[in-house]
This record gives sequence, structure tokens and C-alpha cells, in this order.
Amino acid sequence: MEQEKLGETGWRGSREGWLEAAYESLVEAGVDAVRVLPLSKRLKLSRTSFYWFFADREALLAALVDLWRDKNTGNLVKRTESYAESIAEAILNVFDCWLDQQLFDSRFEFAVRSWAQQSADVAREIDAADTARLQALQAMFVRFGFEPFAADVRARTIYLTQIGYISMKTEETLATRMARIPKYVEIFTGQMPTPSEMVRFCARHGFVQAQEASGGAAQ
Repeated sequence: MEQEKLGETGWRGSREGWLEAAYESLVEAGVDAVRVLPLSKRLKLSRTSFYWFFADREALLAALVDLWRDKNTGNLVKRTESYAESIAEAILNVFDCWLDQQLFDSRFEFAVRSWAQQSADVAREIDAADTARLQALQAMFVRFGFEPFAADVRARTIYLTQIGYISMKTEETLATRMARIPKYVEIFTGQMPTPSEMVRFCARHGFVQAQEASGGAAQ
């Protein structure tokens, strides 16, 4: 038993290590770079050790899709269901995904969407993810009293805006993004977030707001 345990995490590496290397290759260079021999060189492991954890390259690619689905779609749906006292606060919960790579990995999203252009199976995964995410956003609006059609349009406006950010690889400083977020919330929901809602949101992301009145820092 001890020898078997050592074999799983020793010179063969680990399943998580191979998957992490595959992820890095995917986001850096696309799916064509996700191949066993280059990964083994990257990890400084034998090529045969790969097969201890995955039956073949297709199994590794399937694991990457599972990882993407669980992380990006799973976390986005959870944020739409998080507790909020107003629709503005609910949208800020969703916006956590756009600022926290641990919740929603935009590099991973871009890589998988690029991959879908050459794989019908991955394209179907993208379609299913888009549907699930939009339905979750729509349900969030309905929960706050919006009628279903209006909720659907608002959900699409939010989601397609963010996918545009990802597709264009838009880069903003945290200060610039934070300055724009209250207006985004107003456009998406019809109401501005309260100062206390913004303070809580900024605190979650380690951002200290400037106090408009005194020029000092928010506590």
C-alpha cells in the first residue's frame, strides 16, 4: 500500500500536476499545445507516467473541459444565487467573478472558446454553458421582481458585455474598473448601488475607495 501511494504522487507526478500543466499549455498556446510529450517535458516526467492518471490525450482534454465547466459556470451560477438585499447588490455578487480569477478564469474562458472553433463537442459545451449562465442571471432578476422577458434582456446585456471584455482581452486597472462599476450596475439594473454596497464590494477585492468629500480613504 505504501509503495502504491508513493507511485501515485512520486516520480509519476500527480493527476492534478498533469492537469495543471495542460491548463497552462491551453491558456498559453491553445489546444494543439496540449499533448503528452510536451507536457512530460514541461513536468520533467516520463511520458509513460501520464498514462497512470489518464487513459489518453482525449481523457485529459475531457478533464480540462470539466475543470472549466465546474469553475467558470459553477461559480457564476453560485454568485447569482448568493444572498443580496437588492438587485444592485446581487449584480455586485456576480461582478465578483469578473475581478476574482479564483471564481471565474477569463484566460481559461478565452482559451476554451477559441478551442470550440475547431471542436464541435467543445462548441456544444460552450452553448450549454452560455444557456446555463443566462438562465441563472435571468432567474436572479426574476427573484427581484423583474418580469421574465425584461429579466432575459438584462441578463443578456450583462453577460454579452462581459464576454466582449474577454473576447477583446480588454485590460483595465482595478481603479478604472471600480470607477466604472457603479454606472454599469445602474445601466444593468436601473438603480445605483448604495455607498455601503460599494464599500462591501470594494473590500472583498482589496480596493480602498477614495472619499469624495474629504479626499481621504474609506475605512
